[in-house]
Amino acid sequence: MSKPKVFVTRIIPEKGLDLIREFCEMDLWQDELPPTRDELLKRVHGVDGLLCLLTDRVDGEVMDVAGKQLKVISNHAVGFDNIDIPAATARGIPVGNTPDVLTDATADFAFALLMAVGRRIPEAERYVHAGKWKTWGPKLLLGVDIKGATLGLIGFGRIGQAMARRAAGFDMRVIYYDPKEVKLGQNLKPERVDFETLLKESDFISIHTPLTSDTRHLIDELAFSKMKSNAVLINTARGPVVDSDALYEALKAKRIFGAGLDVTEPEPIPPNSPLLRLDNVVIVPHIASASITSRDQMSLMAAQNLIAGLKGERLPNCVNPQVYR
Repeated sequence: MSKPKVFVTRIIPEKGLDLIREFCEMDLWQDELPPTRDELLKRVHGVDGLLCLLTDRVDGEVMDVAGKQLKVISNHAVGFDNIDIPAATARGIPVGNTPDVLTDATADFAFALLMAVGRRIPEAERYVHAGKWKTWGPKLLLGVDIKGATLGLIGFGRIGQAMARRAAGFDMRVIYYDPKEVKLGQNLKPERVDFETLLKESDFISIHTPLTSDTRHLIDELAFSKMKSNAVLINTARGPVVDSDALYEALKAKRIFGAGLDVTEPEPIPPNSPLLRLDNVVIVPHIASASITSRDQMSLMAAQNLIAGLKGERLPNCVNPQVYR
């Protein structure tokens, strides 16, 4: 009996690939960069399953080129804004993702960015390497205090709540904005506020909301105008939640203290971006979930979703469960 055919759009950790190799006839994209649109359309033709990354735009055209035998799309990510979910649902194709697995790794990293920007650690390291350190000085590279500060969380799902737990160790006041009702975890006593209050009262603002039509450029020029001058903005969610031009102007004019970005718009950030010329921003290449444990588990979950769909079984983690009705 022949194995089902699948296309995997990038090399993922071996724990997931081993499962796929055992069950499937796998076409694996070997390059560091994602396949081009033309290559994606070419490789999906005739496959039974697709395992993709957030860098792959999977829309109705991709699904139709793949063919009616396409049984499952598995996204190696928690977010799934790269996939046209209504198009998949209309075609009866279940879409899988990898929730929960990177909650703690992402929260750890977001808090690390918060501390790095607040205490100007990357800037201080560059200062030393440039040979500028001559002596101790009472006003040298002054940062903002973290203990007792107000942390505003935009989005209060799993990662937002994990950030709140970390903030407790620094005696931070935690407030959050989330248009949806959320179930609070044990021992969490944050204050729910409206968006404007969060902007005005937060010393640190950390973004943990998905990218939707409502959240695109949620942090814009008007939002920056309402923030404290000592505010630090952290984004480990999706780049387009923040208007990059407005962010540059706010940082350049020092309307806010600084920013830490794990995600950008566009992504990757162009080498000539004016943001890269500023000292009060830390930009890293979308690595918030890049711990060995988290990425191994992500690959396993993505492989399990893929294989379940190929078997005609319900996906362990399905973002469009209405396909099963």
